[in-house]
Amino acid sequence: MSEETPGFEEKPEVPADGTPEEPEAAASADKAEQAAPAGDATDVALLAQLDQARKALEERTADLQRLQAEYQNYRRRVERDRVTVKEIAVASLLTDLLPVLDDVGRARDHGELVGGFKSVAESLETVVAKMGLQQFGKEGEPFDPTIHEALMHSYAPDVTETTCVAILQPGYRIGERTIRPARVAVAEPQPGAAPAKDDAKSSADEESGAPEEG
Repeated sequence: MSEETPGFEEKPEVPADGTPEEPEAAASADKAEQAAPAGDATDVALLAQLDQARKALEERTADLQRLQAEYQNYRRRVERDRVTVKEIAVASLLTDLLPVLDDVGRARDHGELVGGFKSVAESLETVVAKMGLQQFGKEGEPFDPTIHEALMHSYAPDVTETTCVAILQPGYRIGERTIRPARVAVAEPQPGAAPAKDDAKSSADEESGAPEEG
C-alpha cells in the first residue's frame, strides 16, 4: 500500500491551453443551443396563425360585400315594384275617369261648359294633369297605328299619306304609356293618284323644257 504524501492535494485537470473549463459557461451554451430551435418553431406557428386569420378576414370581407350587393339589389327591386304598383293604380283610376273627361270635352265643344259645372270640370282637368295624364290627337297629323285607332276611313285628293282628318275621341297617356289610343277618322290618297311631290317635279320639268327621264 502506498502512503499519501503529506502536504500535497489533488488538483483538477487543466486543459492544454492552461485555462480551466468553467462548468456554468458550458451549461449556458447548451441551453442556448436548445432554445434556438424552440424559438424558430414558435415563429412558424405564429406565422401560420396569422395566415389563417388573414384568410378568415378575406372570406368575411367577401361575404359582407356580397350581402351588401344583395341588399342594394333588393332595395332597387322593391323601389321599382313600388313605382310600378303606383303607376298601375294611377292608370286604373284615370282610366275610370276618361268617360267623365269625354263628357267635359263634348260639353265644351257645344258651349255647355258654364257656371259651376265649368269650375268643377276645370278642377278635375287640373287634378288629372297633375297626376300625369296627357291628352293627344290632332287633326292633320299622320296616322300612327300605335297611338291611333281608326273608326272611319275615306279617300281624299289633298293628302299624300294616311292622315287623321277628324278626332272622334282624344287619346290619353301617362308618360310614355298609352292608356287609350286616339279614336280618329282617317283619309288616304285616292287610288292611282300620283304623289304631290312627283306632280310638282313634273310641272317644273315642263316649265324648264327638260326632257322626261327614262
